[in-house]
Amino acid sequence: MNLIVVESPTKGKTISRFLGSEFLVKSSFGHVRDLPKSKLGVDVEHDFKPQYVIPAKAKKVISELKEALKDSDKLILATDQDREGEGIAWHLTEALNTKNKTVERIVFHEITKSAIQKALENPRSIDMNLVDAQQARRVLDRLVGYELSPFLWRKIRYGLSAGRVQSVAVRLVVEREREIQNFKKEEYWSVEADLNKKGDPEKPPSDHGASKKTFRAKLNKVEDKTIDKLAVKNEFEAKKIIDELSGASYVVKEINKKEVIRNPAAPFTTSTLQQEASRKLGMSAKQTMMLAQQLYEGINIGEHGETGLITYMRTDSLNLAESALVQSQQVIREHFGREYALDQPRHYTTKTKGAQEAHEAIRPTDLFRRPETIRQYLDLKQFKIYDLIWKRTIASQMQPAVFDQTGVDISAGPKYTFRASGQVVKFDGFIKAYTEGLDETEEEVEGQLPELLKEEILDLESLLPLQHFTEPPPRYTDASLVKALEAHGVGRPSTYAPTLATIQDREYVEKIEKKYHPTEIGFLVNDMLVENFPEIVDINFTSHIEEELDNIAEGKSKWVPVIEEFYTPFKKHLKEKEASVEKLEEQTETPCPKCGKKMVIKFGRMGKFLACPDIECKTTKPLPEEEAKIKELEEKTKDERCPICSKPMAVKRGRFGYFLGCSDYPKCKGILKILNKTGFKCPHCLVGDVVEKKSRGRGKVFYACSRFPDCTFIMGKKPESESELQEVLKHWQENPPKIKSFKSKKHDSKVADKT
Repeated sequence: MNLIVVESPTKGKTISRFLGSEFLVKSSFGHVRDLPKSKLGVDVEHDFKPQYVIPAKAKKVISELKEALKDSDKLILATDQDREGEGIAWHLTEALNTKNKTVERIVFHEITKSAIQKALENPRSIDMNLVDAQQARRVLDRLVGYELSPFLWRKIRYGLSAGRVQSVAVRLVVEREREIQNFKKEEYWSVEADLNKKGDPEKPPSDHGASKKTFRAKLNKVEDKTIDKLAVKNEFEAKKIIDELSGASYVVKEINKKEVIRNPAAPFTTSTLQQEASRKLGMSAKQTMMLAQQLYEGINIGEHGETGLITYMRTDSLNLAESALVQSQQVIREHFGREYALDQPRHYTTKTKGAQEAHEAIRPTDLFRRPETIRQYLDLKQFKIYDLIWKRTIASQMQPAVFDQTGVDISAGPKYTFRASGQVVKFDGFIKAYTEGLDETEEEVEGQLPELLKEEILDLESLLPLQHFTEPPPRYTDASLVKALEAHGVGRPSTYAPTLATIQDREYVEKIEKKYHPTEIGFLVNDMLVENFPEIVDINFTSHIEEELDNIAEGKSKWVPVIEEFYTPFKKHLKEKEASVEKLEEQTETPCPKCGKKMVIKFGRMGKFLACPDIECKTTKPLPEEEAKIKELEEKTKDERCPICSKPMAVKRGRFGYFLGCSDYPKCKGILKILNKTGFKCPHCLVGDVVEKKSRGRGKVFYACSRFPDCTFIMGKKPESESELQEVLKHWQENPPKIKSFKSKKHDSKVADKT
């Protein structure tokens, strides 16, 4: 019997399908050893030796694996092929004490029968260079976190954390926000003309009208000199140009036509998959990786059973296997037509720093498995990710798209020249399968222009002076932040999603309508680190560390000297800053209500508050604006009663804002949300109030019954009258919206308590 160990049960179940009875597949359920949570766990005096422990949740797994290993001739480690997977494989050998057992390491990029068989035929030993690179990253991140986080506790507030990659991500978001705050918009105007081909006077009016096609041209030259976008600064200048154009003839002077070829985007890497899923599907990086993991590890697709649908999803390579290249051309010829297939496969070159070219891009394991053929076996989100990967892979091996691009210069009198441009698809090529999403700063391609002739006179339909303002740079989304991290060489494929999740969990940033906004504490932590530890949040330094980790993985460097080079100056610098940096407090003129000393502004988990500087006094109170807000809310909610004991409710503040808590706390723990009531009772249940709500995804405002989910009445706009409510109710009853009505566990427990 041979024991094969993988990370997850799903992966194990899929692999088992391809193996005979001589193999037993078990799961480690992820990491089986790690640094301890309660202490540093790194011996900085003795070559940074890690002090690994088996977490409580892994002890039972290790016991089961040891029992299985007793009856096995060989241990085969089939964890993922990246550094993390190599690290897990090594930790398994250490935890299972495999000295008297034959140990083999196998890797595969996809969970298919051929890939598993090939891996079993070509086992290798554990690559200690990859293990050392993983150890180095873990130790480095532990040193930064455990040494720097307490500094932030003492200088700002308890509970903060610093991280090597997360701090750079926060810095990017903060600096972008400051760009937006400091941005001064500039007014500018454009002068644009809606033009038509002249009709043929000999044709009937109906034909005359049908022959016309309006298109828009923009003023771009004055006296044969191209003008800047901001050249026309105000309405006065724009109207002056309009006046000078009065009675002008619009004549086609130049027509430039050219054929433009557009090649398809490369197949997905981890980064580009996360970016495209964010742009096209509105999914977070974390959600995208979770779904991709499910597709990789295996989905039950009917008679085929558990099947791995995509190749490994943590990669920065653009390569495709030769078998996939051949298969793609067969699929393209059969599904799209021979004219869309390539004579020779297309190969891509990556520009990503430190990309692992020996790996493969993300693709379906079988390109003949079209998305629509397995849709019934996938949930909607899994299907969307698979569909995206399939289409992107196929498109990457299709013929380029060909466009006819036309640029037309139109003179308007002796002084002004307008420019119109258009583009029309001549051959759709890869576009027939897939087109890449656009970021906010990118523009769509222009439409088609009518057939025009040189010296042709055009009809002016309207002349438009249009006001514009310069725009600040857009806030980061999941797509653009991952793109920025990758461009700067910060992090690697496996780190993007956890980094974005961490900076939100730490409340350094928040997502509003899917865009990253730094919180107040995010600003404070970033400024503290930038001022005192610039090397930690320096983008180039963090990129340099990633290159050093790559060198360790390739056997070019040893991991201990790399850590030593970083840690020695860092520790010295930290000691200096501990002594010189004062706690972040702001003096006020507000006297302490108990001892009379001037209070200071401190920072807590709920934000700023006033505190007495005397440590024996310990008096705290809200800021004046906070007190005013609380009084306003108290007045607004004075009639609210506890849903459990019916006593009055008090306004309180938690990590997610203000809420109502029972005045008899801690004896009674009843809580309620503070709702923005419209002043109208729910027309459906006649018990609840119609209140303002916001959707989770985009923060869109809508109005619903306060008793949701017991009452699911909902409407899109704020009600203005009872008659309007009755009309909405009638429409709502005739066309009920698809709302998933449910009772959460929290809701059930409250009802039970109340009962």
